[in-house]
Amino acid sequence: MVSTREQPAPDDVVAVPLRHPGRWVAAVIVLLLAAALISSLITNERFQWDVVGHYFFSAEILAGLWRTLWLTAVSMTIAVVLGVIIALMRLSPNPVLKGGANFYTWFFRGTPLLVQLIFLFNISALYPVMSVGLPFGPTLFDIPANDILTPTVVAIVGLSLNEAAYMAEIVRGGINSVDHGQTEAAQALGMRRSLVMRRIVLPQAIRVILPPTGNETISLLKYTSLISVIAMPELLYSAQVIYSRTYETIPLLLVASIWYLLVTSILTIGQTFLERKFSRGGRREDTAVLAGLIRNLRAHVPQARGRHA
Repeated sequence: MVSTREQPAPDDVVAVPLRHPGRWVAAVIVLLLAAALISSLITNERFQWDVVGHYFFSAEILAGLWRTLWLTAVSMTIAVVLGVIIALMRLSPNPVLKGGANFYTWFFRGTPLLVQLIFLFNISALYPVMSVGLPFGPTLFDIPANDILTPTVVAIVGLSLNEAAYMAEIVRGGINSVDHGQTEAAQALGMRRSLVMRRIVLPQAIRVILPPTGNETISLLKYTSLISVIAMPELLYSAQVIYSRTYETIPLLLVASIWYLLVTSILTIGQTFLERKFSRGGRREDTAVLAGLIRNLRAHVPQARGRHA
């Protein structure tokens, strides 16, 4: 008699998870590196943590930190406004506006920010006097360039102009992410292009624009360290002034680095909150915007019919 092997019931099948020894090896290596780093930070007396603690809340460092935050806020605000204007110019059917916007983004994205700051700081070598008037016409008044282009003005103008080029691309991408059919429907019923952009496109594009704007704000905060080359006492330059006097280079650089890390961490938390809020409420916002679009279209129907009558 031939015996047959009993087949196991489906309930008797035991699932064996896959083993990933490479992950455990990588985790061990990371833990060892972290332990070595922490041990070095604690045991190496050359870090001079007592000096770091002494200067961390010093008046010079806090003043430099305040200038860094102030520069970031002002420059980012100007850059957002300019970025929206340049993005609308790039999307304009007018070839002059579109060409000017393309040249602007090409130039400021194609040259380093450090070069732009140094060039702007020394612009008086090309234009010693700033003249205000009509091209090839009478001059209303003249102002010496050095009286206008102070280190603060150079820092704000340089950071704003550079950041506006990147914000323009972010805004343009957000506008292009909105369904073009909504724009066509609104324009077919007589709405002006500016009204369509303000009431229909931008409210929906803001959800796409905000997350990368947070990234650019964090980047701009760190880019403010470049203005130390024009001797403006922001956070890094304040630390440089102190260690040029005390020769405690490493502790002062650690002070500046820790402050940068703290501020960027706070901005990152805010950015994460905004991303979650807009991703969670995106559909509700789109519904509300579409409802507003319908109301706007209904309000413009009599005008459109009157035009085509």
